[in-house]
Amino acid sequence: MPTVAVYNTEGQQVGEIDLNERIFGAEVNPALLHQAVVTYRAALRRGTASTKTRAEVRGGGRKPWRQKGTGMARHGTRRSPLWRGGGIVFGPKPRDYTLELPKKARKVALCSALSAKVRDGSIRVLESWTLAEPKTKMVASVLSNLKISDGALIVIGSADRNLQLSSRNLPDVSTVLAENLNAYDVLRHENLVLTKEAVDRIEEVLAR
Repeated sequence: MPTVAVYNTEGQQVGEIDLNERIFGAEVNPALLHQAVVTYRAALRRGTASTKTRAEVRGGGRKPWRQKGTGMARHGTRRSPLWRGGGIVFGPKPRDYTLELPKKARKVALCSALSAKVRDGSIRVLESWTLAEPKTKMVASVLSNLKISDGALIVIGSADRNLQLSSRNLPDVSTVLAENLNAYDVLRHENLVLTKEAVDRIEEVLAR
């Protein structure tokens, strides 16, 4: 069973916490992690790119010149893809790039990502973390106390508007609710900072 240290916002260790073996000590599945990342990024694509085929561009109502006798190549319409301003062959059309990943596969991918962070020593657990007012400087100070300088994903158990507002101005720092956690966000950040409440919430959701 993985055991990690618990810190306060001053960066001092105040205890330890045992993590669920099935969630934070699972075997890392690189192939499934890759599939989860591809699926997540595909869903971000707008799919609005569009080009016109030769049937959709303007013009081309008559033959540009007679078939023979001009010394030039034969052409029947200015809408031909060979012409400047003509139609596009096999160009993009609006489409949905969304891919489907089974619910169980998403859960296993998230467990793999969390387990990889535990093995790398990239997880910090805070006893609690609340802010009385939005202050980016306070979030930066806590991350500094935890010796985190290259970005982090902050996972909280319940909505905290002050913390979310305070962290969004920091580069490579994001805040997410435990129930919205996904493998892509975990892998995209160098470090993972969780409150004890978030750990309990993650274990509750993934143990179902």
